[in-house]
Formats: sequence, structure tokens, C-alpha cells
Amino acid sequence: MSFSSPSPDPIFNAPDADVILRSDDARPIDFKVHRCILLTGSPFFQTVFSLPQPKSATDDPVPVLDVAESSAILDPFLRFLYPVPDPEVPTLDALVPIMSTAAKYDMTSVMDRLRALLVSPAFLETAPVRVFAIASRFDLEEEAKIASKHTLRVRVLDVPLCDDLRHISAYSYHRLLELHRRREEAARQALCAPPEDLRCMQCNGAQRFNAIAPPRWWAEFSTRAGEELRSRPTTDVIFSLKFLMHSAHASGCARCAGSILESYLFLDALKAKIDALPSTI
Repeated sequence: MSFSSPSPDPIFNAPDADVILRSDDARPIDFKVHRCILLTGSPFFQTVFSLPQPKSATDDPVPVLDVAESSAILDPFLRFLYPVPDPEVPTLDALVPIMSTAAKYDMTSVMDRLRALLVSPAFLETAPVRVFAIASRFDLEEEAKIASKHTLRVRVLDVPLCDDLRHISAYSYHRLLELHRRREEAARQALCAPPEDLRCMQCNGAQRFNAIAPPRWWAEFSTRAGEELRSRPTTDVIFSLKFLMHSAHASGCARCAGSILESYLFLDALKAKIDALPSTI
């Protein structure tokens, strides 16, 4: 569905419409809408319609309201308001101005639907830091918490700057960085004490004078995992089979891979311990 059509959809040209919203385009477009729908849940329009309204310069004997939104924004915004299927909003660039419009006109019912869209899997997967910034900008605490958890998968300081960060406070951004710092420290601390029964037949068999030392794969794993957790304090990478097998190969021990497989209960418990750490702002 295109948001930049040169004329409004027939739904916004109803013969019984009783108000016109005129877009802020080079060639303004008139959206003929129903006052009762605009009044629904909008203190802004309740105030506007309590004032005397100018008449249209055309043959339509209905009030005309010049709005600051372009037709590309007004069209999808009204579709969220009207009892019709919601429009597709494929990008955050398209979503933010609609959210701004809903906030401006105090349309809480529309904003509720946009809030759900903001934390949809597609946006959280591709741009969690930006979703966090947008949620913080509009004071959406629950959505900011959801997004903050998904930012654990990325290096926050390496994420390209986005304009949405201009609109949030240093306090909000600091909360996100602090979440990453606290979780990283706690996760790295969990790697400091392997159990005494962690064994490798070859590694421990060669340790005649220090039989309780952990197998060599653990040293490789804990070191590499600690570095990974500095950037992304989540278990997604460090407990992957690829990561574990690399630790076994880097140990130089032919039997460390088998030791890792035999240690699956310990590794599952360690993963669960890290996963249980606080994961939201």
C-alpha cells in the first residue's frame, strides 16, 4: 500500500463527511472525514471542534482544518483511526511520523496499536537500539524494556547513529549502557568457578601434580566467552556448538571435544544461570 498517492482513498471522500482535513503538501489534499471518528478518544479534536470552524472555499459546506501533516502521513494515520484494516508500515522511518501524529492529537487508541507494531519481531531483530530510542522518545516504558533486552545481542556503541537518539535523554541512554555493563560483569563472574568434577581424560591424566585443574577447553572457553560477553552480554553465541567446538580445537587436546559433550549438564546449568540475570532496564 502506497502512502504517497496523489489523491485520498475513496474512504476519505465520503459524501456524508462533516469535516475536511487539508494536508500540508505542495498541492494540498483534502481528506473528507467524520467528526465523530476524530472525536473518539481525542481531547485535541474535542477542543478544536468546540471552536467556530471556517467554511471550505469549495462547494462543500463543511469545516476545513489545515493540518501540519503531509498526505503521506495523514493517510496511514487515518487508516489506523478508521474501522478499516491497518495499513502496512514496513519501516521505522514510516512508523515514527505516524507515532508523532498520534501523540500530537492525543489518539491513545491509535498509539496503542503503534506501540505493538514498534516491538514487532521484524523491528526488534533488525534495529533493537533504534526501537529502544523510539520507545524512550515517546515515554513508552514497557516497550523500552522489551527493546533493551534485544539490544543485548548487539554491540551498542558500534550501532550506527540514528536521528532517534537525538530525541532521548542522556538518562535513558545511560540506563541502556548500565544494563549492558551490569549484566556483562555478572555473566563474566559466573565463568570464574568451574566445578571440581569438570574433567578431560587426556588433560587431567597428564596433570600428575595438579589433578583438580580444569581441562584445557575450559580455559579457552572462559577466556573467549568473557571477551564475547564484553560486547554482547547474552548466551546466544557462547553456548553455540560452533563456539564450544572452537574452544575444544583451540585447547590442542584431542579429547577435549568429548569432555565438552560429557559436560552438557554443567553447561546447561551455566547457561541458565546467565540467562536468569536481569535483562531489561
